[in-house]
Amino acid sequence: MKRQKRDMSERAYSKGYQVGVSGRSKDLCPDTNHDTWMSGWRDGRADNWDGFTGVSGLHKQPTLNG
Repeated sequence: MKRQKRDMSERAYSKGYQVGVSGRSKDLCPDTNHDTWMSGWRDGRADNWDGFTGVSGLHKQPTLNG
């Protein structure tokens, strides 16, 4: 089984970060792993506001493979 499917909290953080950095609403938050997803969303929004979008933010994005 792949690691990304085993560690759901890391995956939730990463997905929340991706939504936040793209500037989308926190209303997209799923019911499962809500706190972890919101934590990633907040970090993503902060990076979005600081200008880390597109190529300039690639080094900041969390990865699923470690």
